[in-house]
Amino acid sequence: MLIRSKAPLRLGLAGGGSDVSPFSDLHGGAILNATINMYAYATIEPRNDGKIVLHAVDKGERFEYDSEPVLSIDGNLDLFKGIYNRVVKDFTQKALSFTLTTYVDAPPGSGLGTSSTLVTAVLGAFAEWLKLPLGEYDMAHLAYEIERIDLDMAGGKQDQYAAAFGGVNFMEFYDNDKVIVNPLRIKPNILNELAYNLVLYYTGTSRVSAQIIEAQRQNVTNNKSNSIEAMHKIKQQAVIMKEALLKGELSKIGQILDFGWQQKKQMAANITNLQIDTLYTNAINAGANGGKISGAGGGGFMFFYCPGNARHSVINMLNKNGGQVKRYEFVTTGLQSWTAE
Repeated sequence: MLIRSKAPLRLGLAGGGSDVSPFSDLHGGAILNATINMYAYATIEPRNDGKIVLHAVDKGERFEYDSEPVLSIDGNLDLFKGIYNRVVKDFTQKALSFTLTTYVDAPPGSGLGTSSTLVTAVLGAFAEWLKLPLGEYDMAHLAYEIERIDLDMAGGKQDQYAAAFGGVNFMEFYDNDKVIVNPLRIKPNILNELAYNLVLYYTGTSRVSAQIIEAQRQNVTNNKSNSIEAMHKIKQQAVIMKEALLKGELSKIGQILDFGWQQKKQMAANITNLQIDTLYTNAINAGANGGKISGAGGGGFMFFYCPGNARHSVINMLNKNGGQVKRYEFVTTGLQSWTAE
């Protein structure tokens, strides 16, 4: 028997960073994101030999352990161990024996929410296997707790909810981990045009988002006024983006993205660098009218809004810069799991 799951990665269109504590606790956060047809996959194969095998195919890492109720957090596939430890603690109260195999369509540190989406996918496979009573909110919140509390990994809250729910969502974040997910009913022709005009580009570099996020957290804790003001404007950007999409006012999207990008650069050091700034300027010169880096910043994926037929000249420019333009479509379905013989 094989238990499989997949959860979609996401593009953070607006509000990114306002979902990070302590800003979201003090002021509330707002995010607008959309899931795409790139996924994190998980497969669980039950065993009867008292072993646990953890295999991240895309990372080329494989570890085997004796089945115990708690696996040591030692730097080797700790995400998987954190999930397993929490599942045993909260649901089974006994050790399990299985092989867990995973693969993600984008590299770690690429800005598409890979680690949180992977946690959500693995949790989905465990829920399918063990018949756990977890809805979308339950799944996302548990994934968040495993990453941010159990494993003490810095980051925000949006990725787990995007992976669990799927689609285009306006998300609100409040104190005490309160999250409200508002699905947006975007007309298909608007969503198709948005996907056509948004060019997704992998810079070929990854980054450690935790360092950037920690700097952002410290700026809030230390009451750094320019950073906090930028976060308020980023939050406002999410509301403006929501209204533009619901009204089908795609001519405003590039300007809204550019507004957010200018604010995001004020939130913490190392969000941008010379390579990113040069790519952004060149994309604008080639016909884009806005864009941003995806995720915390510092590297990974960027995307640019290219009105009319500007995508072709922008793609030609990007192809000369050593990265990779990535084809994608928006998807409306979140976490899925199933059992196969």
